[in-house]
Amino acid sequence: MTALVDEHPHLGVEPVLRELNIPSSTYYRWRQAETKPCERRRRDAELTGRIRQVHDESGGIYGSPRVHAVLKREGVHVGRKRVERLMRQAGLAGISPRRDKGFTRRDPDADLAPDLVQRDFTADGPNRLWVTDLTMIPTGEGPLWLSAIRDAFSRRVVAWETSARADADLVLTSLEYALASREVAPGELVHHADHGCQYTSVKLTTRLVRAGIQASMGSVGDSFDNALAENLWMVIKTECIRGRVFATRAEANLALFAYIDGFYNPRRIQKRLGYLSPIEYEEKHYAERAAAEQVNLKPRQPALTS
Repeated sequence: MTALVDEHPHLGVEPVLRELNIPSSTYYRWRQAETKPCERRRRDAELTGRIRQVHDESGGIYGSPRVHAVLKREGVHVGRKRVERLMRQAGLAGISPRRDKGFTRRDPDADLAPDLVQRDFTADGPNRLWVTDLTMIPTGEGPLWLSAIRDAFSRRVVAWETSARADADLVLTSLEYALASREVAPGELVHHADHGCQYTSVKLTTRLVRAGIQASMGSVGDSFDNALAENLWMVIKTECIRGRVFATRAEANLALFAYIDGFYNPRRIQKRLGYLSPIEYEEKHYAERAAAEQVNLKPRQPALTS
Protein backbone atom coordinates (compact mmCIF):
# COMPACT_ATOMS: atom_id res chain seq x y z
CA MET A 1 0.00 0.00 0.00
CA THR A 2 2.82 2.43 0.79
CA ALA A 3 4.33 1.60 -2.59
CA LEU A 4 1.04 2.54 -4.27
CA VAL A 5 1.06 5.93 -2.60
CA ASP A 6 4.68 6.46 -3.64
CA GLU A 7 3.84 5.63 -7.25
CA HIS A 8 1.10 8.30 -7.40
CA PRO A 9 2.32 11.26 -5.33
CA HIS A 10 0.24 13.68 -7.45
CA LEU A 11 -2.98 12.18 -6.04
CA GLY A 12 -2.08 12.98 -2.46
CA VAL A 13 -1.98 10.61 0.51
CA GLU A 14 -5.42 11.23 2.02
CA PRO A 15 -7.50 10.72 -1.18
CA VAL A 16 -5.76 7.41 -1.84
CA LEU A 17 -6.34 6.25 1.74
CA ARG A 18 -10.03 7.20 1.55
CA GLU A 19 -10.41 5.29 -1.72
CA LEU A 20 -8.79 2.20 -0.15
CA ASN A 21 -10.71 2.56 3.16
CA ILE A 22 -7.46 2.61 5.13
CA PRO A 23 -7.19 4.83 8.23
CA SER A 24 -4.43 7.40 7.99
CA SER A 25 -3.10 6.27 11.39
CA THR A 26 -2.53 2.79 9.97
CA TYR A 27 -0.71 4.19 6.96
CA TYR A 28 1.66 6.31 9.06
CA ARG A 29 2.30 3.38 11.41
CA TRP A 30 3.38 1.32 8.39
CA ARG A 31 5.55 4.18 7.23
CA GLN A 32 7.24 4.38 10.60
CA ALA A 33 7.86 0.62 10.58
CA GLU A 34 9.63 0.97 7.22
CA THR A 35 11.88 3.82 8.31
CA LYS A 36 12.34 2.70 11.91
CA PRO A 37 12.00 -1.09 12.06
CA CYS A 38 11.26 -2.70 15.40
CA GLU A 39 13.98 -4.34 17.46
CA ARG A 40 13.01 -7.83 16.27
CA ARG A 41 13.32 -6.83 12.61
CA ARG A 42 16.69 -5.22 13.23
CA ARG A 43 17.82 -8.35 15.05
CA ASP A 44 16.57 -10.53 12.19
CA ALA A 45 18.59 -8.47 9.73
CA GLU A 46 21.74 -8.83 11.86
CA LEU A 47 21.22 -12.57 12.28
CA THR A 48 20.59 -13.05 8.57
CA GLY A 49 23.93 -11.39 7.81
CA ARG A 50 25.80 -13.70 10.19
CA ILE A 51 23.84 -16.76 8.99
CA ARG A 52 24.77 -15.95 5.41
CA GLN A 53 28.42 -15.66 6.44
CA VAL A 54 28.42 -19.04 8.24
CA HIS A 55 26.69 -20.63 5.25
CA ASP A 56 29.22 -19.14 2.84
CA GLU A 57 32.18 -20.22 5.00
CA SER A 58 30.93 -23.81 4.81
CA GLY A 59 30.94 -23.62 1.04
CA GLY A 60 27.15 -23.62 0.99
CA ILE A 61 27.11 -27.03 2.71
CA TYR A 62 25.56 -26.32 6.12
CA GLY A 63 21.81 -26.47 6.63
CA SER A 64 19.98 -24.90 9.56
CA PRO A 65 21.06 -27.46 12.24
CA ARG A 66 24.78 -26.88 11.66
CA VAL A 67 24.36 -23.13 11.16
CA HIS A 68 22.48 -23.01 14.46
CA ALA A 69 25.24 -25.05 16.13
CA VAL A 70 27.95 -22.64 14.88
CA LEU A 71 25.99 -19.64 16.17
CA LYS A 72 25.53 -21.35 19.53
CA ARG A 73 29.29 -22.03 19.76
CA GLU A 74 29.88 -18.32 19.13
CA GLY A 75 27.58 -17.38 22.00
CA VAL A 76 24.72 -16.20 19.79
CA HIS A 77 21.41 -16.93 21.53
CA VAL A 78 18.88 -17.80 18.86
CA GLY A 79 16.35 -20.59 18.43
CA ARG A 80 16.74 -23.21 15.73
CA LYS A 81 13.28 -22.45 14.30
CA ARG A 82 14.28 -18.81 13.89
CA VAL A 83 17.44 -19.83 12.03
CA GLU A 84 15.32 -22.07 9.77
CA ARG A 85 12.94 -19.19 9.04
CA LEU A 86 15.68 -16.67 8.30
CA MET A 87 17.54 -19.10 6.05
CA ARG A 88 14.33 -19.85 4.17
CA GLN A 89 13.59 -16.15 3.73
CA ALA A 90 17.16 -15.53 2.54
CA GLY A 91 17.01 -18.44 0.08
CA LEU A 92 19.77 -20.36 1.91
CA ALA A 93 19.80 -24.14 2.23
CA GLY A 94 22.25 -26.96 2.84
CA ILE A 95 22.87 -29.72 0.34
CA SER A 96 21.38 -33.21 0.61
CA PRO A 97 23.23 -36.47 -0.10
CA ARG A 98 22.27 -39.03 -2.68
CA ARG A 99 23.24 -42.67 -2.85
CA ASP A 100 26.02 -43.82 -5.16
CA LYS A 101 26.97 -47.26 -6.39
CA GLY A 102 29.91 -49.26 -5.03
CA PHE A 103 33.00 -50.16 -7.01
CA THR A 104 34.83 -52.91 -5.10
CA ARG A 105 34.83 -56.43 -6.51
CA ARG A 106 35.27 -59.68 -4.61
CA ASP A 107 37.96 -62.27 -5.31
CA PRO A 108 36.09 -65.61 -5.09
CA ASP A 109 39.30 -67.49 -4.22
CA ALA A 110 40.47 -65.18 -1.43
CA ASP A 111 40.65 -66.09 2.25
CA LEU A 112 38.26 -63.81 4.12
CA ALA A 113 38.68 -62.28 7.56
CA PRO A 114 35.77 -62.56 10.02
CA ASP A 115 33.39 -59.66 10.60
CA LEU A 116 34.57 -58.35 13.99
CA VAL A 117 32.39 -55.23 13.78
CA GLN A 118 28.91 -56.67 13.13
CA ARG A 119 27.65 -53.23 12.05
CA ASP A 120 28.59 -51.66 15.41
CA PHE A 121 30.70 -48.71 14.29
CA THR A 122 31.52 -47.37 17.75
CA ALA A 123 34.82 -47.18 19.59
CA ASP A 124 35.83 -46.06 23.08
CA GLY A 125 38.88 -44.15 21.85
CA PRO A 126 40.98 -43.25 18.81
CA ASN A 127 42.77 -46.01 16.91
CA ARG A 128 40.47 -48.79 18.07
CA LEU A 129 38.45 -49.21 14.86
CA TRP A 130 39.36 -48.01 11.38
CA VAL A 131 37.05 -48.45 8.41
CA THR A 132 38.24 -48.22 4.83
CA ASP A 133 36.94 -48.43 1.28
CA LEU A 134 37.54 -47.37 -2.33
CA THR A 135 35.56 -45.08 -4.60
CA MET A 136 36.00 -43.60 -8.07
CA ILE A 137 36.00 -39.95 -9.13
CA PRO A 138 35.66 -39.23 -12.87
CA THR A 139 38.07 -36.78 -14.52
CA GLY A 140 38.89 -35.72 -18.06
CA GLU A 141 41.98 -37.95 -17.93
CA GLY A 142 40.04 -41.00 -16.79
CA PRO A 143 39.01 -42.40 -13.38
CA LEU A 144 40.76 -41.30 -10.20
CA TRP A 145 40.50 -43.91 -7.46
CA LEU A 146 40.30 -42.69 -3.87
CA SER A 147 41.19 -44.87 -0.89
CA ALA A 148 40.50 -43.50 2.60
CA ILE A 149 40.69 -44.74 6.19
CA ARG A 150 38.29 -43.31 8.77
CA ASP A 151 38.53 -43.59 12.55
CA ALA A 152 35.22 -44.77 14.00
CA PHE A 153 35.74 -42.87 17.26
CA SER A 154 36.10 -39.35 15.86
CA ARG A 155 34.96 -39.89 12.24
CA ARG A 156 38.35 -38.43 11.24
CA VAL A 157 39.91 -39.32 7.91
CA VAL A 158 43.24 -40.55 9.24
CA ALA A 159 44.70 -41.19 5.77
CA TRP A 160 43.73 -41.02 2.11
CA GLU A 161 45.47 -41.66 -1.17
CA THR A 162 44.55 -41.57 -4.86
CA SER A 163 45.70 -43.44 -7.94
CA ALA A 164 44.77 -44.08 -11.54
CA ARG A 165 44.49 -47.79 -10.62
CA ALA A 166 42.33 -49.45 -7.98
CA ASP A 167 44.88 -52.02 -6.87
CA ALA A 168 46.38 -53.39 -3.66
CA ASP A 169 49.21 -50.84 -3.78
CA LEU A 170 46.67 -48.02 -3.39
CA VAL A 171 45.06 -49.39 -0.24
CA LEU A 172 48.46 -50.40 1.16
CA THR A 173 49.80 -46.87 0.66
CA SER A 174 46.84 -45.34 2.51
CA LEU A 175 47.42 -47.81 5.36
CA GLU A 176 51.11 -46.87 5.55
CA TYR A 177 50.18 -43.18 5.77
CA ALA A 178 47.72 -43.93 8.56
CA LEU A 179 50.27 -45.93 10.54
CA ALA A 180 52.86 -43.17 10.13
CA SER A 181 50.51 -40.47 11.43
CA ARG A 182 48.81 -42.32 14.31
CA GLU A 183 49.99 -44.08 17.45
CA VAL A 184 48.69 -47.63 17.12
CA ALA A 185 49.18 -50.16 19.91
CA PRO A 186 49.61 -53.74 18.62
CA GLY A 187 46.50 -55.85 19.21
CA GLU A 188 44.18 -52.91 19.95
CA LEU A 189 43.15 -51.85 16.43
CA VAL A 190 40.58 -53.43 14.10
CA HIS A 191 40.89 -52.65 10.37
CA HIS A 192 37.45 -53.13 8.75
CA ALA A 193 36.84 -53.33 5.00
CA ASP A 194 34.63 -55.27 2.60
CA HIS A 195 35.54 -58.35 0.55
CA GLY A 196 37.08 -56.32 -2.26
CA CYS A 197 40.07 -58.04 -3.85
CA GLN A 198 42.34 -55.14 -2.81
CA TYR A 199 41.60 -55.85 0.88
CA THR A 200 42.03 -59.63 0.62
CA SER A 201 45.39 -59.26 -1.16
CA VAL A 202 48.49 -60.86 0.32
CA LYS A 203 50.25 -57.47 0.42
CA LEU A 204 47.65 -55.88 2.68
CA THR A 205 46.88 -58.84 4.91
CA THR A 206 50.60 -59.43 5.52
CA ARG A 207 51.11 -55.78 6.49
CA LEU A 208 48.19 -55.93 8.92
CA VAL A 209 49.67 -58.97 10.62
CA ARG A 210 53.10 -57.32 10.90
CA ALA A 211 51.53 -54.23 12.49
CA GLY A 212 49.50 -56.27 14.98
CA ILE A 213 46.21 -55.10 13.49
CA GLN A 214 43.12 -57.34 13.43
CA ALA A 215 41.53 -57.63 9.99
CA SER A 216 37.74 -57.52 9.78
CA MET A 217 35.50 -57.75 6.72
CA GLY A 218 31.89 -57.15 5.86
CA SER A 219 30.30 -58.36 2.64
CA VAL A 220 30.44 -56.72 -0.80
CA GLY A 221 27.23 -55.07 -1.97
CA ASP A 222 25.84 -54.54 1.54
CA SER A 223 26.29 -50.93 2.56
CA PHE A 224 25.31 -51.70 6.16
CA ASP A 225 28.34 -53.96 6.64
CA ASN A 226 30.67 -51.03 5.99
CA ALA A 227 28.28 -48.18 6.61
CA LEU A 228 30.77 -45.76 8.13
CA ALA A 229 33.02 -45.92 5.07
CA GLU A 230 30.05 -45.69 2.69
CA ASN A 231 28.86 -42.63 4.61
CA LEU A 232 32.21 -40.94 4.01
CA TRP A 233 31.83 -41.34 0.24
CA MET A 234 28.32 -39.92 0.44
CA VAL A 235 29.61 -36.88 2.33
CA ILE A 236 32.60 -36.26 0.04
CA LYS A 237 30.62 -36.68 -3.17
CA THR A 238 27.81 -34.47 -1.91
CA GLU A 239 29.92 -31.67 -0.48
CA CYS A 240 33.08 -31.76 -2.62
CA ILE A 241 32.47 -33.56 -5.92
CA ARG A 242 28.86 -33.02 -6.99
CA GLY A 243 28.38 -30.45 -9.73
CA ARG A 244 32.09 -30.16 -10.48
CA VAL A 245 33.95 -31.32 -13.58
CA PHE A 246 37.65 -32.10 -13.17
CA ALA A 247 39.76 -31.82 -16.30
CA THR A 248 42.71 -33.64 -14.75
CA ARG A 249 43.44 -36.01 -11.89
CA ALA A 250 45.66 -33.33 -10.35
CA GLU A 251 42.71 -30.95 -10.25
CA ALA A 252 40.56 -33.54 -8.47
CA ASN A 253 43.41 -34.25 -6.04
CA LEU A 254 43.65 -30.58 -5.15
CA ALA A 255 39.90 -30.40 -4.50
CA LEU A 256 40.08 -33.46 -2.24
CA PHE A 257 43.00 -32.01 -0.30
CA ALA A 258 41.19 -28.70 0.23
CA TYR A 259 38.05 -30.51 1.39
CA ILE A 260 39.42 -33.34 3.54
CA ASP A 261 42.44 -31.66 5.12
CA GLY A 262 41.22 -28.07 4.94
CA PHE A 263 37.56 -28.46 5.88
CA TYR A 264 36.29 -31.92 6.84
CA ASN A 265 38.86 -32.90 9.49
CA PRO A 266 39.50 -29.51 11.14
CA ARG A 267 36.25 -27.57 10.62
CA ARG A 268 33.22 -29.64 9.57
CA ILE A 269 31.08 -30.04 12.71
CA GLN A 270 29.02 -33.20 13.17
CA LYS A 271 25.95 -33.85 15.30
CA ARG A 272 27.27 -37.24 16.47
CA LEU A 273 30.37 -35.48 17.81
CA GLY A 274 28.42 -32.90 19.79
CA TYR A 275 28.75 -30.41 16.93
CA LEU A 276 32.54 -30.57 17.02
CA SER A 277 34.83 -31.32 14.10
CA PRO A 278 36.75 -34.63 14.10
CA ILE A 279 40.00 -32.95 15.16
CA GLU A 280 38.24 -30.93 17.87
CA TYR A 281 36.59 -34.10 19.15
CA GLU A 282 39.92 -35.92 19.44
CA GLU A 283 41.56 -32.93 21.11
CA LYS A 284 38.71 -32.81 23.64
CA HIS A 285 39.15 -36.54 24.32
CA TYR A 286 42.89 -36.25 24.93
CA ALA A 287 42.46 -33.12 27.07
CA GLU A 288 39.87 -34.87 29.28
CA ARG A 289 42.09 -37.95 29.59
CA ALA A 290 45.10 -35.83 30.57
CA ALA A 291 43.02 -33.98 33.17
CA ALA A 292 41.80 -37.28 34.63
CA GLU A 293 45.36 -38.59 34.83
CA GLN A 294 46.48 -35.44 36.62
CA VAL A 295 43.73 -35.91 39.21
CA ASN A 296 44.80 -39.52 39.79
CA LEU A 297 48.45 -38.46 40.22
CA LYS A 298 47.73 -35.82 42.88
CA PRO A 299 49.03 -36.92 46.31
CA ARG A 300 46.32 -37.51 48.83
CA GLN A 301 46.33 -35.66 52.14
CA PRO A 302 46.97 -38.00 55.06
CA ALA A 303 44.04 -38.47 57.39
CA LEU A 304 44.20 -36.44 60.61
CA THR A 305 44.60 -38.51 63.75
CA SER A 306 43.68 -37.37 67.22
